[in-house]
Amino acid sequence: MSQPLHCAAVDLGAGSGRVIVGTWENNRLTTTEVHRFPNQFNSVAGHDYWDIPRLWREIQDGLLAARRTFPTLASVGIDSWAVDHVLINNLGRPVFPTHAYRDARTQLLLTELDQNGAEKIYDLTGIPNVFYNTSLQLQETVRSCPAITTLATRCLLIPDYINFLLTGRQENELSNASSTQLLDVRSNHWSPAALAHFGIPSSWFSTPITGGTTLGPVRNCGGLDGLAVIAVPSHDTAAAFDAMPASPGGDDLFISSGTWSLVGFESDQPVISSDARLSRIANERTGDGRYRPLCNVIGLWLLNQTLLDFPVRPKRSSDWTKLLRAAAALPAPPLLLDVADPAFANPSSMREAINQQLRARSSEPPATLVAYVRLICDSLGLGHAQALRKFQSLTGRTFKRILIVGGGAKNPLLCQATANASGLPVYACDIEGSAIGNIAAQLIALGGVANKAAFRAALTSQLKPRIYQAK
Repeated sequence: MSQPLHCAAVDLGAGSGRVIVGTWENNRLTTTEVHRFPNQFNSVAGHDYWDIPRLWREIQDGLLAARRTFPTLASVGIDSWAVDHVLINNLGRPVFPTHAYRDARTQLLLTELDQNGAEKIYDLTGIPNVFYNTSLQLQETVRSCPAITTLATRCLLIPDYINFLLTGRQENELSNASSTQLLDVRSNHWSPAALAHFGIPSSWFSTPITGGTTLGPVRNCGGLDGLAVIAVPSHDTAAAFDAMPASPGGDDLFISSGTWSLVGFESDQPVISSDARLSRIANERTGDGRYRPLCNVIGLWLLNQTLLDFPVRPKRSSDWTKLLRAAAALPAPPLLLDVADPAFANPSSMREAINQQLRARSSEPPATLVAYVRLICDSLGLGHAQALRKFQSLTGRTFKRILIVGGGAKNPLLCQATANASGLPVYACDIEGSAIGNIAAQLIALGGVANKAAFRAALTSQLKPRIYQAK
């Protein structure tokens, strides 16, 4: 194209949000961060909630900044973390507070499903039983507030709701829908049997649309009216996987490393079996309807929450570099953490949760922050390697390298630990993976790029990943 094409990615994470503009010119992508803001859930009376009005205000501020900086801005796409949602009535007004996925309200229902129905639901949806699933969240809402089935007319996941605020269209996007434990794993439709099992009205959902669908222009947002809104793969992991500089041979394992480490690969078929269920393989979708079998490994949440228990912690990039180098210089820990321990989900003190696990296994807790950092990074590296071996065992695939994007790609200790534990080279790509995958979908929808393969090939020629070899 003779003229540059500018697309805005609104990328919402559980810890922060950002608006990044991608400029596509001469088959190359450059990115400009125009707005970044913190995000966190708030606790009230023992429950956790997202501040949706504040997120909406920050998104508008970011998009206005993007349009001021790039007056010819062509489009915007929204991605976010999965499973959380907004229930609205026929006027489009929220009728129930938006719980954060770490809220413990689903624990009893989690146990109930484990005891009766987990195998059936996995066969229907390809999603394992996890406390944060939308299915359990909605089941708890309906049981605790039965009148909600009369008040609410639609359920929109977070990016769906932002798209609705921008355009007035109430649509469910496929990649995010697949995370709910309510989508039929063998089609692009909701599972009537799964909805019935959890007691959720089928009328709350519409047939999911695929990533790349143009929803229409922004309306009723001063300064943004007319901007095209494109429904990108709106689960941030799906977007991050699209940004991977993957080889055409399909022998790369992907890790999107942030609050969670999402470890997986792309496939034309789901991975469904009793062993897959016991291994907690989630068969989520790409934006175009293919599959992203993945393991959800607790990620940098483990490290970030541990830091809160120390009065002195890194604040600047140089502080992080110093801390990680000091941790790398320590001897390997005598015992690594079981990172699948549910005690790490949302403890009041992550340091104490780690200490309790170690003591239960007859090991002494670390004495310093540096030692905790070494323990956590080595343990996460092992968790990544265990996910790799699960996939190899279940599918017979052979992976030749690991591609990692997100915060973990900037952590050399974590990348080296992953290479050591897996025995594979780790290619760390220091890019905003979710935002770039979001932008890629917009570029394809606008005709600036032919398809995902063409985008990946162009991006690969630009990137210079840092490569960590197993030691």
